[in-house]
Amino acid sequence: MVNSILLTLLTLSPLLAILILAFIPKHQGGTIKQIGVLGTLLPLLLSLMLFANFNYDKAELQFVEKVEWIAIPVGTQQTGEVFSFPIDYEMGVDGVSMPLIVLTAIIGTLAAVASWNIKKRLKEYFILFHLLLIGMFGVFASQNLFLFFIFFELTLVPMYFLIGIWGYSDRERAANKFLLYNGIGSAVMLIAFIVMYVTLRTMNMAEITAAFASPDHPALAGLGENFRFGLFLALFIAFGIKLPIFPFHTWMLKVHVQAPPAIVMIHSGILLKMGAYGLLRMGIGFFPEQSYQFATWMAGLGVLNILYGAVLAFVQKDLKMVLAYSSISHMGIVLLGFAAMNTIGFQGAMFQVVSHGFISALMFFLIGVIWERTQTSMMEELGGLAKSMPFVSGILLAAAMASLGLPGMSGFISEFLAFLGLFGHMPVLAAIGTLGIVLTAAYLLRAILRTTFGPTPERFVRIADAQPMEVIPMVVLLGFIILIGIYPAVLSDPLQNTLKTIVPIVTGIGG
Repeated sequence: MVNSILLTLLTLSPLLAILILAFIPKHQGGTIKQIGVLGTLLPLLLSLMLFANFNYDKAELQFVEKVEWIAIPVGTQQTGEVFSFPIDYEMGVDGVSMPLIVLTAIIGTLAAVASWNIKKRLKEYFILFHLLLIGMFGVFASQNLFLFFIFFELTLVPMYFLIGIWGYSDRERAANKFLLYNGIGSAVMLIAFIVMYVTLRTMNMAEITAAFASPDHPALAGLGENFRFGLFLALFIAFGIKLPIFPFHTWMLKVHVQAPPAIVMIHSGILLKMGAYGLLRMGIGFFPEQSYQFATWMAGLGVLNILYGAVLAFVQKDLKMVLAYSSISHMGIVLLGFAAMNTIGFQGAMFQVVSHGFISALMFFLIGVIWERTQTSMMEELGGLAKSMPFVSGILLAAAMASLGLPGMSGFISEFLAFLGLFGHMPVLAAIGTLGIVLTAAYLLRAILRTTFGPTPERFVRIADAQPMEVIPMVVLLGFIILIGIYPAVLSDPLQNTLKTIVPIVTGIGG
């Protein structure tokens, strides 16, 4: 479908909610909340419609949009005509980006429901919330580096204010740290994009991929191997900060602890995944040979992420910090899948991206529910919640089982594929990485048992269990976790053909 407008409609659909919210008086808090939640249903419906009409048998882009946008004048020809570098408005999705758009829409809607407990400055909150949605949809739909960068940066602004205004006690420091680290990553990315644009005179992702894959491209003649490797390394660092990869992870810990639960659902469930998506789409996609040469280092960093996050999660006293370090550990599995440089490994990495998106969103939603009732997330102050909150405690245990890789849930299939892909090439690093699975079981069960079992503090004896508005996100997120676990084809079908076009280029042997 050429020159479809569906992706633009999806990306800009949150603007409708923003416009309606702009005309609602600030004192009508109930109406603002209703519009804030209902406004996410339109992008959800559009994303599901796109997914339903997505052709699994095609590897190429679908729902393509291309419109002439900007022409940058760079000089005058001898004839007197001004020649320019074009930048087009280009959108499209394939088997890698389509599941991430659906993930964004689902978690966006459930995070809006989770925002029902926000009490101050509701109008500004939901306007920024929907602006954040626009940025995230745009990142996964863009097929042009300039457009990608605009949407990527668009996510930083609302996220900064959502953390800094509606977060907890140390929210301003967390917001500043978020902006500093992500700003550095964006600057590195922008430099790499500019160098590629000046060199190749295009910002179209498919054209850049083809240019770097061509051994005799005229624009790259005379530019040595170090030039390509330098660009790959720049993109790896830029997206590695977002993922995050050790040692660029400290900003993420602050955000996970200080941001409001609904925003952490989006941050851990979607924004971190933009790093993995960029790494696959641009890092590995643009520079397959360099990424193949860097695979051992990538696997080493992945193992370091897994073990570092798991060990530190084990000694935390705050449930939020346990989950923050758990995210670092699980993102290491994504790196291992990429380092495998084969179809199985790439599938495992993308399964992990989507699976962890649902699991982390569910876990942080549950932490938010517990916080609302107890005003604490410290494990030593909690305990025995299974007596007063049996439903919440049961869902929390199920989420923990999914996170540690219980068969029948999404965590198992993603970890299995990532490690299976790596074992064929780097069995030693893969074996060391599997220790993280054992540690994950240890720290998660320790945290859940301390929280839900044992003696119940007197002040928590009569606290309420989950309310209807809270049950919906829990059931929906757990449902998707189980669906992917028992029917992985829902993800593997769209991924399969797209990854088959990437792997032969990376390995040179057909994956």
